[in-house]
Amino acid sequence: MKNYLNFETELKNLEDELDKLKDPYNQDGLTEVNTSKINKVEEEINNKLKKIYSSLDPWQTTLVARHEDRPRAKFFIENLIDNFVQLSGDRYFGEDKSLIGGFGKFDNQSVLVLGQEKGEDLDSRIERNFGMMRPEGYRKGVRLLSLAEKFKIPVITFIDTPGAYPGVGAEERGQAEAIAKSIEHCMNLEVPNISIIIGEGGSGGAIALASSNKVIMLEHAIYSVISPEGCAAILWRDPTKTLEASKAMKLTSKDLLDLKIIDEIIDEPVGGAHRNKDEILKNIKISLKKNLDFFKTMSTVEILDHRKNKFLSIGRDKGFEIDRENPLGTIKNNNLEIKNLFKKNKNIIIGVSVVLALALYFIFL
Repeated sequence: MKNYLNFETELKNLEDELDKLKDPYNQDGLTEVNTSKINKVEEEINNKLKKIYSSLDPWQTTLVARHEDRPRAKFFIENLIDNFVQLSGDRYFGEDKSLIGGFGKFDNQSVLVLGQEKGEDLDSRIERNFGMMRPEGYRKGVRLLSLAEKFKIPVITFIDTPGAYPGVGAEERGQAEAIAKSIEHCMNLEVPNISIIIGEGGSGGAIALASSNKVIMLEHAIYSVISPEGCAAILWRDPTKTLEASKAMKLTSKDLLDLKIIDEIIDEPVGGAHRNKDEILKNIKISLKKNLDFFKTMSTVEILDHRKNKFLSIGRDKGFEIDRENPLGTIKNNNLEIKNLFKKNKNIIIGVSVVLALALYFIFL
């Protein structure tokens, strides 16, 4: 049974009509299949899909990112990674099933894969805690990242979470510290890491595994510091203001690419990734291969420099330059150099300014 979003009502009616036309044993009894009418309805469906999905607003994009039928991390791991061996436990407390982690082969190259898994039905969603990781999940991630680093194996992460789990037990076991350690470990990783946001990228729960050399989003995924409902409740005191909140938050892939928060958008099939899973698999495979190849010839220092410069340049016009004389890749801020220049020539600049001011005063007196 297909699931439809609230803005897909017309689409549902057309597809219901198509199903009836394709079934010769319908309510009218045995009838001849009308191929010309079927073709016409199929064309209408395709046109309707293009029209709807070419003009989605940010709130509608959020609903698509949360779609019940959207492919999850487990699906991508099963279909993209060969010889996958799953590893469990954080070696401190226990296992967190909201994070799938293990080693396998992608395009004949060994990789570590970490995937936040929401689940496919009610039972699996409860088991996976709806993709909300607990501290033991983040600590398991750090443990596996350390293994990948030891054996010089690149890392792929699939991000899909509404956020880290905010329960009392999680807080008692050090949720904030576990997230911070995960971010720190990702940033200092000596092997390339590539993150793909496949659905929701919610707050620290997402960035704990998405502090990567390359951050990529599926076309209809979202990435934000808070949910639109949470933002609306805080800023407007009205949880129904989700459209206004999602617009203000700039959470869509297009907005985030413009802001240079992410590096790439992977196109989805018309109607979303859930409508053609083979196509989205092909698109992700192309992107992963291209990005893994990009880092193959890089040294450890270059990989670290690339990641640090990426994040430090966010929100800055000119960004930062790498000091190659320092093996650790010291970051130099261009704006800081301008400030230092001003300080060194402070008296000269003040003197010139006073002379210019006096000249203008006597000219216009």
